[in-house]
Amino acid sequence: MDNLESLVITRRLRVPLDADPGGASDGGRPGRGEVAARQLDAALLTAGFACSPALLERLSGLSVEHVIDLGLRILAAVRELAGDHVRHNAYFIDFPRNVPGTAEFWTSLMWRSLLGPDASDQAVTPRTLNLLTLPDYGSYPHAYADLLAAHAELIPLAGDRVTVLDLGGDLRSEARELYLSLAGSRVPLPAEDLAALRELAAYCAGHLPELAAGEAPEHIPVRENRAVVNAARLAAGLPLLVDTVTDVLRLACGASGGDVTLATATRFRSFRRAERRALLKALDAVATDAALGDVPRLREPWKRLGERLHPHEYPHLPRAAHVFDVARGERPARGLGGRVETALAAGRTDEAVELLERSPGALLRRLDHLLRTGTDPERVLAAAAQAARAASGRVLLSLREHLHNRLAPAAGRVFVNRHGRAWTSADTRPPLSAGVLAQAAGLLDEEITRRLPDLGTLVVEPAMLDVALPLSGKAAAPGLGMLPRGSLAPVEGELLRFFVHWRQTARRTDYDLSALMLDDAYGDPEYISWTNYTNDFATYSGDLTTAAHGASEFIDVVLARATRPVVIPQVNIYDGEPFDQAAEAFFGFMTRDLVQQGLPFEPRTVRMKSDLRGAGSVALPLVFLRGGDGGWRAKWLHLYLKGSPAFNQVEGNRLSTALLVRSIVEREYLTVRHLAALLARKGGAGDHTTYLGLQAPADAPEGARVYTPATLHELIPA
Repeated sequence: MDNLESLVITRRLRVPLDADPGGASDGGRPGRGEVAARQLDAALLTAGFACSPALLERLSGLSVEHVIDLGLRILAAVRELAGDHVRHNAYFIDFPRNVPGTAEFWTSLMWRSLLGPDASDQAVTPRTLNLLTLPDYGSYPHAYADLLAAHAELIPLAGDRVTVLDLGGDLRSEARELYLSLAGSRVPLPAEDLAALRELAAYCAGHLPELAAGEAPEHIPVRENRAVVNAARLAAGLPLLVDTVTDVLRLACGASGGDVTLATATRFRSFRRAERRALLKALDAVATDAALGDVPRLREPWKRLGERLHPHEYPHLPRAAHVFDVARGERPARGLGGRVETALAAGRTDEAVELLERSPGALLRRLDHLLRTGTDPERVLAAAAQAARAASGRVLLSLREHLHNRLAPAAGRVFVNRHGRAWTSADTRPPLSAGVLAQAAGLLDEEITRRLPDLGTLVVEPAMLDVALPLSGKAAAPGLGMLPRGSLAPVEGELLRFFVHWRQTARRTDYDLSALMLDDAYGDPEYISWTNYTNDFATYSGDLTTAAHGASEFIDVVLARATRPVVIPQVNIYDGEPFDQAAEAFFGFMTRDLVQQGLPFEPRTVRMKSDLRGAGSVALPLVFLRGGDGGWRAKWLHLYLKGSPAFNQVEGNRLSTALLVRSIVEREYLTVRHLAALLARKGGAGDHTTYLGLQAPADAPEGARVYTPATLHELIPA
């Protein structure tokens, strides 16, 4: 129950409150918990959070014991959200002051290593040194208490972050709302949200009979979400929600504790007879001749699943058995994709279009290719117009963004997989005519507008306009201040400080926080890393090479003195455990004014914090850009480079990083601004108000709908 409560607090910034077990059912006598509630609010403020007036009033009416117990759980949840649940020490105790020059530091370290701390000018015997194994290097030379004593207290300023926690309903209703939002998401969820959905579905099965033990929302468009929900339904003995054979395979993976995305192999468990019967019955219902074409691309998992389901024991379900016959190569089946590729390779574009008309989403995903290879663009556009009426809203928006970026040549084509692993290639595609692009974009905008809901009076916070629509959330781990890839946000403050914290699981692990700084043409590089501690405007906190109890590294950038307008933080795995195998790994950034001083890590100045868990060896969370007006903005990347197996350094990946980041920066993403323009074109007929903002407003009228970045996926049309 505590974990569900924490999920609601961190995902929705709402505190679920049930009846006070120590007071009256209506919350108890007013004022009983007022002192404890004020103390909780003060403690929250040190981490950059505060109670809304409604939450503070409700807490004040609870018993003191209940407020204290609840307050401890709230504090634990929000501190972890901001990265304040660990001790952030720094290698140089006075950081960012008194950081030695790189040559000075290494000379001092080598001198102490060769001669000892009490050495005089005695002769030195020459020998080979491994710099990273020098005594006193790579581990904290002082305790955290020493760091606390060396720093002045943070001076609170009005610009410090204050994230408001609002009053929620009871835990059952909050869990239900979060479950329906995640299950019905029209964009793929990150791994953390899939895990949350699994827990919520199990909770609904046991505590929410009105949801029919985990009943799904009306429509679950994302297959991975459907598999997680189906796993709960299978355990509860409920009918399964499947319409493709691959839905059954994903479900079997989810029920076995495996990967519902099918990206990694699953070790299938032994299913009970009732479960085998349910899976085969569902498979038999959808295994048409056309559907069998999807089986060959996943032959191995299908063969392994057949060994667990024993389809030969169910002769009355023959179509289910056909699936495993195809997997073993005993029955021919050819998928739609293969036939389309054959037609395109032979130059028969019209035939490919005819085939793709049976699968609207596949046709739209190949629209660019069809327009480039076909001799009759009007025929292709007519098919696209028909397909747009049946394809998902996410496909329409993704294609609309793609077409907009085809108007101008790109620095390079960017490819990003589901784990955030990114790579680039030269854009060798022939251009499409402006007229064809305009016609295609027009038909997409028309269909998207038709599907958008009536939001009544729309109020959009200006800072929300440059937030990119979340067309895929897989690479972005949930966290504080997180925005979708391509989003822009202003960076306010005189000092930018980004940080990484990690804790190893079993073996020595060395992550290196670094910064690549480039000019307007993405050249003339300058570096801050363990090989270069300082320059005229940036300072490194020192290199740590082991993290048995956790390690933190920081880089300061004084924005007014920056001589490079592009600053790219990156986290390199120099040695040890990958991001997704470490016990903990997260990145974030703070902003503060120069007069504030304080500790290297001050939670109330944290603007963004999120886990690192991509498949690459070099993490590129975001990029900081100086605009023509002198102001700075952050653009979210959520990218990982493959890197080398070990010894990754910022100097070694400059070219790939620069091209990749430039391609992302120069790409125009579909943002809330575009969606708001379509909504304005449609107009609102209702008498309600809809607010789009980075946080829920404290003065929102009663009954108003509020969408923040955490719930923006709910606005993606079906």
